[in-house]
Amino acid sequence: MDAKPWRERVREEDELVEQLQRLASESAKRRAEALREGVDELGSVAEVARELGKSWNAVYNALKKQETRRPGGTGRATTE
Repeated sequence: MDAKPWRERVREEDELVEQLQRLASESAKRRAEALREGVDELGSVAEVARELGKSWNAVYNALKKQETRRPGGTGRATTE
């Protein structure tokens, strides 16, 4: 059995890394949308964080990160 040349293996791994980064980015967007829905339902980032057993800062940062990537962010990530 001949091993693939190292250049080909590196190229394949680079493609895999790009695919995984794309999947992680898409997942983060879907997660932020779900968190936004939680804020709409419960009224605040703090309430969503309590419900999930996470810090409000973790929830706020997840929302904020996606807001900065969306054109015309709504600013719905509040701590009230």
